[in-house]
Amino acid sequence: MNLKLEAFKTAITSKAGRQILITKKHSPTILFGVGVVGVVATVVLACRATLYLDAAIDETNGKLVKAFDAHETKIDYTDKMWTQDKVVIRSRGAMQIAKLYWPAVTVGVISIGCLSGSHIILSKRNVGLTAAYAAVEKGFAEYRARVTEEFGADKERELRYGSETREIIEETDKGEQKVKTIKHVGPNGASIYAKYFDEYSKNWVREAEYNRMFIQVQQTWANDKLRARGHVFLNEVYDSLGLDRSKAGACVGWVMTKDGSTDNYIDFGLYDNNQGARDFVNGREGSILLDFNVDGTILDKI
Repeated sequence: MNLKLEAFKTAITSKAGRQILITKKHSPTILFGVGVVGVVATVVLACRATLYLDAAIDETNGKLVKAFDAHETKIDYTDKMWTQDKVVIRSRGAMQIAKLYWPAVTVGVISIGCLSGSHIILSKRNVGLTAAYAAVEKGFAEYRARVTEEFGADKERELRYGSETREIIEETDKGEQKVKTIKHVGPNGASIYAKYFDEYSKNWVREAEYNRMFIQVQQTWANDKLRARGHVFLNEVYDSLGLDRSKAGACVGWVMTKDGSTDNYIDFGLYDNNQGARDFVNGREGSILLDFNVDGTILDKI
């Protein structure tokens, strides 16, 4: 019996803990929703209170008029008594008006608190995510450096992006023979930030030369912005090229540094040493896979 009771308690505790975790996960959305509803309710309550405002003011003014008439007609109604009554009547009128708007003020304060709480929670989470991303990025960069030192840059690139094995067949006096095997970087040999500039971009046209000039101009503009402002987000570059934004593009980009820890320039990979880039630059191809030399997350560097 005790074992069943313990199992039941454990199940209830686990279920409750799960629900608390889910609620905590969605707490910014919940708080924001409550805040928005509260703002609407505040406006409604304030409008409702305003309907009774004239009556409250008229009642207060009526009492002041009666007190004034008494002061003017009654000998025993002294100036001191008139002054005291004015204070009391106006204080009670102010209290009456405050009672009218008190629900709207209360709901408004709670709504502002919910909206502020949602913003604070999201800000803390963004700071934590940025720090975690920076730590992962630093660890990955150190790992790549060790692989490069151990096996060389070419091997590191193959391991990073993947490769495929091709057998080269040549004609010889003895017929076709397999002479060597070459590893090529696979078709996905680009960073996660790379994007195709093709017909799906609103700025792409069928003239290959125009596309090349357009990309060069946008790269120049991005570098000018980097030098002028000190930082550029990847999503800003995507926007200038007419490409879809990405979640990572809101965090990563380029930043100017004095210690040389970053490249201090923006490169779209237009002149990378690969066949696709060469065909595009030489006008044989109208589209290109652009790969950007981002410095990584820059939210903690600005």
